[in-house]
Amino acid sequence: MRSLNSIKNTIVSVIMSVVSVLITLIAQKIFLGTLGEEYLGLNGLFGDILSVLAIAELGFGSAIIYSMYAPLKNNDTEELKSLMKFYKNVYRIIALIVTVLGIALIPFLNILVSETSIDVNLTFLYFLFLFDVIASYLLSYKRSILYANQQTYIINLVHIAYLVLMNVTQISILLLTKNYIFYLVSKIGFRILENVVITIIANKKYPYITEKNVKPLSISTKNEIKQKIHGLIFHKIGATGINSTDNMIISYFLGVAKVGLLTNYTTLTNGLNILITQIFSALTASVGNLLLENDKEKSYSIYKSILLLNFWIYSFAAIGLVCLFKPVIIVWIGEKYLLSFSLLLALCINFYFSGMKKTFILFKDAAGIFYEDRYVPILEIIVNIVSSIILIHYFELTGVIIGTILSSLVVFLYSYPKFIYKPLFNGKYSTYLKEQGKYLLLFILTFILCISIMQIIPFTNIWSEVLVGFAVAIIIPNSVYLLLFYKTDEFKYYISLLNVLKEAVMKKKEEEM
Repeated sequence: MRSLNSIKNTIVSVIMSVVSVLITLIAQKIFLGTLGEEYLGLNGLFGDILSVLAIAELGFGSAIIYSMYAPLKNNDTEELKSLMKFYKNVYRIIALIVTVLGIALIPFLNILVSETSIDVNLTFLYFLFLFDVIASYLLSYKRSILYANQQTYIINLVHIAYLVLMNVTQISILLLTKNYIFYLVSKIGFRILENVVITIIANKKYPYITEKNVKPLSISTKNEIKQKIHGLIFHKIGATGINSTDNMIISYFLGVAKVGLLTNYTTLTNGLNILITQIFSALTASVGNLLLENDKEKSYSIYKSILLLNFWIYSFAAIGLVCLFKPVIIVWIGEKYLLSFSLLLALCINFYFSGMKKTFILFKDAAGIFYEDRYVPILEIIVNIVSSIILIHYFELTGVIIGTILSSLVVFLYSYPKFIYKPLFNGKYSTYLKEQGKYLLLFILTFILCISIMQIIPFTNIWSEVLVGFAVAIIIPNSVYLLLFYKTDEFKYYISLLNVLKEAVMKKKEEEM
């Protein structure tokens, strides 16, 4: 059942992500054509400012989902009812805190938004972004039980419909009115609609969560959640510092238009990352159930299989980006939006490092390791911000990305081996370094090989560069990896999963006949 749920969640998640990436690219091209890069930069900047406010969530969502694994497995409906009510009350408080903090930031908007010619009331636009965030906190909490019970595919199916309807509406608004305010209002409306639909589905699948006779959450459970949150506070701060401060630094030092230019590149990397992340997110609940069995040898075997998949997908994707970034940008939005090759390389390398975190984040979240490494994110954010501010003076946009890469070394060299690898698998630090070093060296060599091939081939036009880049990205890394890994136990694990899926499909067909 665990494997089937993982496969089902993964398939639907990938489909959802493909739809998301394609429609986002279309929408952003139209956005640039109608409103321009400054509005695009403002869009990214306000989104990141409000991501900082998301620190107020403190990681309650992750802690609650982790707390649901055991009662779902034991069919303890009373405990689940108590958890859901507690979650609801906490999120109401968080919505209030975010509202207060959001309003308190208004006097600082003109400092963060520098060098802009946008002739719109920035405060009103900011309020629309703020309302969108507040509404999501008030309505989204019931999706947690679907996540915990390995039913991510339901949420993703609803999200596909939301993405299509919202983007079609927003594209129509941009083409007909070129009005940014209408654009934002439509986003808020569809976000609320999506959360309402998911709430209705959760209520129907788990009707007991709508019952009024709910016992207070036990003191022991509250204390356990509080301990997790104590650690998650720092992780929320760290994640915000890594993911949401770059645009603020760029806007302050280089202007909001530069944020817009970088957004074109990060839209591609983020879209690809969202697509791949769904594969690993869909596995979280299954790994959570696996770790409840407390079989370290089995857990380590699954970890190695997931790590291979993690490396294969992200290194292949990073190589694909370096081969296709330039021609895709030209075809998609035009040559005038091209940035330096050094920035392109930095983005691809950062994409690989951030991607290789997925396996560890997966096991970390599933095991509920939030408290033990609580101070590590603070070190990450310090390294990221300080190095980005220093390097932006020497390398501009590329310097900010290098700063993010440097901050990743904190977790790879210290946090992951100490707090995840050793406790969960009884693994040695030297073994961990060999595993990571082997994959990194293979990535670098394959990366250089593909870049070299692209540099020596003469291209007659942009479409020939797209086709050759696509062929190089597909053939070279996958051929190398297949040759090196096809005899390993980790590779054979995925062959067995495909056989499970095949048998399940055939069984279903037989039942329908």
